Amino acid sequence: MNQWLVGAAIAFVVLAATTAVLTRDPARQAVVLSVLGLGLAVLFAVLQAPDVALSQLAVGTALTPLLILLTVRKVTRRPARTDDYPATGDDGRKGK
Repeated sequence: MNQWLVGAAIAFVVLAATTAVLTRDPARQAVVLSVLGLGLAVLFAVLQAPDVALSQLAVGTALTPLLILLTVRKVTRRPARTDDYPATGDDGRKGK
């Protein structure tokens, strides 16, 4: 039974890691990374390493994806300033 659990956990980790590598969108990648962290925590628990499993659960499942999501949000959010754009006419083109 234990070998079956280890094999299933390893297969899940391999699948989640492959999905994380192939995902292009950083926000989705952070979610997949969180799932990968959860899979690793389960794998460590099955391998009877509860201290490593708890550390992985805290850092790999919660903290790292949260920091990635906050970084992506900060980088993609840019304030629109009106003084950066040149004055335009009524039709949207620059004046003659």
